[in-house]
Amino acid sequence: MTALDYRPIDVDNHYYEPLDAFTRHLDRRFRRRGVQIVQQGRHRVAIIGDRVNRFIPNPTFDPIIVPGCLDLMFRGEVPEGVDPATLMRVESLDLRPEYQHRDARVAVVDEQGIETVVMFPTFGCGVEEALRDDIEATMASLHAFNLWLDEDWGFDRADHRIIAAPMISLADPRAAADEVDFVLERGARVVHIRPAPVPGGGKPRSLGDRSHDPVWARLAEADVPVAFHLGDSGYLRIAAMWGGRDTFEPFGGPGDALDKIVVDDRAIHDTMASMVVHGVFDRHPGLRAASIENGSDFVHRLCKRMKKLANQSPKSFPNDPVQTFREHVWVAPYYEDDLPDLAEVIGAERILFGSDWPHGEGLAEPVAFVDELSGFDDDDTRKIMRDNASDFLGVPVTASAR
Repeated sequence: MTALDYRPIDVDNHYYEPLDAFTRHLDRRFRRRGVQIVQQGRHRVAIIGDRVNRFIPNPTFDPIIVPGCLDLMFRGEVPEGVDPATLMRVESLDLRPEYQHRDARVAVVDEQGIETVVMFPTFGCGVEEALRDDIEATMASLHAFNLWLDEDWGFDRADHRIIAAPMISLADPRAAADEVDFVLERGARVVHIRPAPVPGGGKPRSLGDRSHDPVWARLAEADVPVAFHLGDSGYLRIAAMWGGRDTFEPFGGPGDALDKIVVDDRAIHDTMASMVVHGVFDRHPGLRAASIENGSDFVHRLCKRMKKLANQSPKSFPNDPVQTFREHVWVAPYYEDDLPDLAEVIGAERILFGSDWPHGEGLAEPVAFVDELSGFDDDDTRKIMRDNASDFLGVPVTASAR
């Protein structure tokens, strides 16, 4: 692994939530409408709303997958004759404390040679979709989750070692604005919004719908960016139109390969399209956004399509949509993506380093991401590994990290 003379900023880390992450602070009125963890035979399962949810089939995370063990599978480099299923390995010990406790995680971050990590949910990435038909329970559940998150991890503390992104749902626009006020008052450095159409108790809405402007305005004014992290965006309903499954079960077996092709990175493509085409960045020029753990192939297709559309319908765009994307959007690609090609489209200054640690599909050693940057000079490598994230998050690096 290439040695660095500075400590990078990793914008894609995860915790494994305890069983009470969504219930510890949940209003009792929603006890049976939100997340419930129940015993089913020898195992525990999640019931969300009124049905069993398999987004995470093992909500206890015991046992849990070994960090980075699926590397070859996600690179598409499984050796001939090797069954990809054999790459899956689980840890033999009890759940490591750094997966659920801040102080233990800071110690590991130090060992990994990293300055700051941005933390996202694991189980939590499937909750909003599971509650899409119950807007009240959605807002109450995410508020309870944010209370837990700040209590156990802290949105951001003075040392800036761990930045935990609270989850915001736009399903109820007024409650969403209140929740943004709440997390900003508690020091949120970045907020996490699902890359998906917004459920509305009837017809879904675009992220660019003007009813969401109070949220975007608050974030822009506070200089706090929004991160769109991979999760259950409900897009398997499209796969179901082709005969596939309609629920997101990432560990539910191989499934139909067509599902992956039909859905792929469509959710983040459409999310960013809605933000640009429906004018969010034009109305809120101070707003910054990032795509986290969605890959980067969508960038090329989206920019090509927006360029063509702007030529066909110039009156629909007060500003060049491709330039708008480049000015307002940062991308944390998959480490196996064509990163020089991405830089040709958005510039090296808009690429972020994210390892997905400790997930099995991520990197076992986060800083090994630098070895994917052989096509970049030292200045651009430093931007990708640290400086871009420092600017995006507004987090100063310490003297020891320079």
